[in-house]
Amino acid sequence: MMEVLLFLLGLVLLVVGAQALVRGASLLALSVGISPLVVGLTVVAFGTSSPELAVSVQSSFAGRADLALGNVVGSNIFNVLLILGVSALIVPLLVARQLVRQEVPVMIGVSLLLLVLALDGRVGRADGALLLGLLIAYTAFLVYQSRRQNQGGDAGLPDGVPAAAPGWTSGPLAQLLLIAAGLGALVLGATWLVDAAVSFAQYLGISELVIGLTIVAAGTSLPEVATSVVAALRGKRDIAVGNVVGSNVFNILGVLGLSSLVSPAGISVAPAVLAFDLPVMIAVALACMPIFFTGNLIARWEGALFLGLYLAYTAYVVLAAQQHDALQPYSAIMATAVLPLVAVTVAVVAWREWRNLRRA
Repeated sequence: MMEVLLFLLGLVLLVVGAQALVRGASLLALSVGISPLVVGLTVVAFGTSSPELAVSVQSSFAGRADLALGNVVGSNIFNVLLILGVSALIVPLLVARQLVRQEVPVMIGVSLLLLVLALDGRVGRADGALLLGLLIAYTAFLVYQSRRQNQGGDAGLPDGVPAAAPGWTSGPLAQLLLIAAGLGALVLGATWLVDAAVSFAQYLGISELVIGLTIVAAGTSLPEVATSVVAALRGKRDIAVGNVVGSNVFNILGVLGLSSLVSPAGISVAPAVLAFDLPVMIAVALACMPIFFTGNLIARWEGALFLGLYLAYTAYVVLAAQQHDALQPYSAIMATAVLPLVAVTVAVVAWREWRNLRRA
């Protein structure tokens, strides 16, 4: 009972801490003259991934690398399949051209890079330094690009960035205190969440990797869920998509990069992750390209497809963790019927849309 309470309190602190961090950092950035678009592309997008950062760094520092890696991989799968699936079911999601041409290829590229770095069975400190270096370069490029695009005028405030700093948060000292409070809540929430997750794994007799891929991944993705669903309900559909893509890039480059740096011996990569979970994460990233390409719109049926695939993936992870008798027939059905049918459907729709675009 105490573990459940700690887990729930940890989730609450993670969500509250992320909101405080995003608000304080956004207001501070705006007050020192950083453009709203840059704030949205960096502070807001990366801020929603701060729970993943807190949990993964805490886990790595404590020597629980499986939980750190499972959190990142599971969160990226969760973000695309479940968050975009639910958001598209609420309202078809409009996809900006820049996402299709630039951000999604970046997400696919960093996902493939992670697989390459993990082939030796470990994401070491040198690999972490490379990932963090790429994050810095990517962020600098976004700043440079947005400044060029916004020289002619104001691009408007993205979702999650306050238009002004009213009340007690108007001063830089208050904004710094808000940032510090958010970071403190994240650290404390991550500690409680990790401790509770380890207790769950021991009680249920399953690995910390599975807990990280499922329960912890879903819990730390709550800020992305809130941001994307609220954006979809408000009609800001491009923001719902951009938040997910930006968070996935940050999870790999920032969260895993910093986690491998603070881990005493780097992050070991289990054979099961190399054989299944990492390829699934890459396949999910690749699936975004043809679906995003079809009219720059994620239709409701595509959202339902994403949601169904996430449920199927979670069922496989749970069955594999328990070595259930149903695992072998379930795997056979998925491999020989369901996944090929999904691949053919996506390919046909993408080809038809591409042909229509050529005719137009």
